[in-house]
Amino acid sequence: MWCSACGDRQPSRRFAWRRTRSLVARAGGMLVTSLTLTACGLGAGRAPSAVQLTVTRDFGARPLHAWRAPHVRGKETVMSLLMRNAKVATRYGGGFVQSIDGLAGGSEGGQPVDWFYYVNGVEAHEGAAGRNVRAGDRIWWDRHDWSQTDDVPAVVGSFPEPFLHGVEGKRLPVRVDCVSVGSTACTTVTSRLRAAGVPAAIAGIGASGGPQTLRVLVGPAAALLAGAASARALSGGPRASGVYARLAANGAALQLLDPDGRSVRTLRAGSGLIAATRTEQAAPEWVVTGTDTAGVERAAAAFGAPALRDRFALAVTASGQRLALPQARA
Repeated sequence: MWCSACGDRQPSRRFAWRRTRSLVARAGGMLVTSLTLTACGLGAGRAPSAVQLTVTRDFGARPLHAWRAPHVRGKETVMSLLMRNAKVATRYGGGFVQSIDGLAGGSEGGQPVDWFYYVNGVEAHEGAAGRNVRAGDRIWWDRHDWSQTDDVPAVVGSFPEPFLHGVEGKRLPVRVDCVSVGSTACTTVTSRLRAAGVPAAIAGIGASGGPQTLRVLVGPAAALLAGAASARALSGGPRASGVYARLAANGAALQLLDPDGRSVRTLRAGSGLIAATRTEQAAPEWVVTGTDTAGVERAAAAFGAPALRDRFALAVTASGQRLALPQARA
């Protein structure tokens, strides 16, 4: 979301938003500047290959631009790549991305909205000018409401990332942890990963492993809630997990939330969920779950690029309907 003085570590967005409003009040208006590419750290070097760049709004619900082969020249940062391919305005000396192709952050409908960016489906923790683009990276900018949470640590819409090219330039081991190894859902998820070129291992839930293993947890919500911290976070809504859904404590119901955190629909028997979250500096964890075995199988059937593309998270109804999360306001 930030150039961050061309490389400083990004502070809390809530603090930054308060600071921005305070500065505007003191200055009596908005200062908007356009950065040059050199101001944000573009240097000589080999251009990264196979890069993708996506710009959306409203949690991916409205695509704005998608470059499968964006213009790349030399060693790029996330900021310079964006500025090379889109019209970008910044504010406060380049510390904030104010607008992309004229669509600005600020406030909408009385709620704060701003630009956030993700690399391979993982929320970035540094300014865009301080993050180098690596071969195979999928860069995703989204403008959305952050009134419920300013931290959505991982999203599913860049599949097969982060499994294929990793996190922050490091390709990590991938493991599918299943409540029932050999189940239809477990086999489906594993085969989809392997078809995408990801050498995924399989284990039972609770198997030991380091914090830098990318895990996909597969199984009914009741079983995952009993043994997986990432699944338990899903019972706390977006402020706990970054996911705009809430699992019931017994796993038998799934509430779908809007950007205000309000429940707009409750799914019960036969429904599923695909979501991702992250705890501090550990690798992201994905959850493919459901209210029962049938729901897990429906979620597993949606585990792939066509259904997940540009989704922050995805719910599946008992009839097989696939619903992007968060849901639109009622």
